[in-house]
Amino acid sequence: MKLKHSIYALFLMLMLACGETANYTSEFIEDTTGRYLLTENEVIEVYYENNELFLKWRGKDKIEPLYLGNNTYFIKEMNKKIEFLKSEESQIYTISEIPENNTETNERVTYKKLSDSIKVPSTYLNDKEYDKALEGYLEIQKLDSNSAYLNQYDFNRLGYKYIDDKNYIDAIEVFKLNAVLHPTSDNVYDSLADAYAKSGDSLIALENYKKALKYNTGNRRAKQFIKVYSEKE
Repeated sequence: MKLKHSIYALFLMLMLACGETANYTSEFIEDTTGRYLLTENEVIEVYYENNELFLKWRGKDKIEPLYLGNNTYFIKEMNKKIEFLKSEESQIYTISEIPENNTETNERVTYKKLSDSIKVPSTYLNDKEYDKALEGYLEIQKLDSNSAYLNQYDFNRLGYKYIDDKNYIDAIEVFKLNAVLHPTSDNVYDSLADAYAKSGDSLIALENYKKALKYNTGNRRAKQFIKVYSEKE
């Protein structure tokens, strides 16, 4: 019953807000434009086009929040109500999550604005700065070896995306990074070997298939490649 009431209240609030239009000053646009730190490996970017606010988040380049008035918005993609707050001390804006029951006792989650020089590991990875990306992911691993940001299959998917584009250089770099983070997984060496083989480097492919077989003696692709390679010798 409480859940139904909360959903109805949120729906009513959004319906009432639909008619409102934000009127941004040039100062507000300048001060709020930028990247905000959500987690140790995730940012949300705020930007404006034709006096309209948009967000970039998790690969989505044009998220349009619903304006609720008084610098507050509802972001359906995140299922969050947020507000821009300006620090009296630093005069810098932050993004603050507004709890469902917005009372003084509710602790808010606040996202700080980042300077242009600060990047998170995923940003380095997207920018193909692999050494810096690895350094950042290793720091995350030190703090939490089970962090969702270290999922080997996510790196694997990115590597194969590069392979699909015939971009073997970047595929190899992503798989090498994955191998450092997951040194006892046959899957990472199998993928790295596959990228080397497709790039034309059979010798290094062989070395990595042998590593894959070391950690999983049942790896069929590794066995097949090693067999074919041996027959050619």
